[in-house]
Amino acid sequence: MADKKIYLTQEGLAELQEELKELTEKKRPETLARLSEARDQGDLSENAEYTAAHEDLSFLDGRIDELEELIKQATVISGQNGNKKTVDLGSTVTVKVGDKKEEFTVVGEFEADPTKKKVSNASPFGQALIGRGIGDNFEVDAPAGKIKYTIVSIR
Repeated sequence: MADKKIYLTQEGLAELQEELKELTEKKRPETLARLSEARDQGDLSENAEYTAAHEDLSFLDGRIDELEELIKQATVISGQNGNKKTVDLGSTVTVKVGDKKEEFTVVGEFEADPTKKKVSNASPFGQALIGRGIGDNFEVDAPAGKIKYTIVSIR
C-alpha cells in the first residue's frame, strides 16, 4: 500500500477517522478489559474467553494499523475542481442508458460503494468515465454484454 495513492472524499476521510477513533477510544479498551478478566480466570490453555478476546484484540490492532496507514496516505479529492467539462475524481455524473438516467459519483477504490452509486475510479465503469465530457458516448463490458452510456451532466 506504500506506493499506491489512496483517494478519498472529505466525507470518506471523516468516516475513516471516526472509525479509528471508535476503535482506539472505545473498542480496544473494552477488548483489553475482556482480555484482562479472562486472564484472571486461571488456566489460559483451556480458556475460550481468553482466546476469543486475544483474537479480537489482534483483529482490532490490525484494523487500527490499516486505518492509520490509509489516513496517512490519503489524498483528499474535492470534486470542486472548477472544470466540470470533463469527469474526474469526485465528479458526480449523470448518464443515460437507453431511456433511463442514473447518477454516479467517481471516488477512490477504498470509498467505492455500488449500492450508494459511488464507483471506483479503478473500476471498468469508472475508468470509462474519467476524462469524458458532456454528450460523450461510451461502452462498458458487463456480464450481460456491452452497455452503452451517454454523459448527460457533470458536477
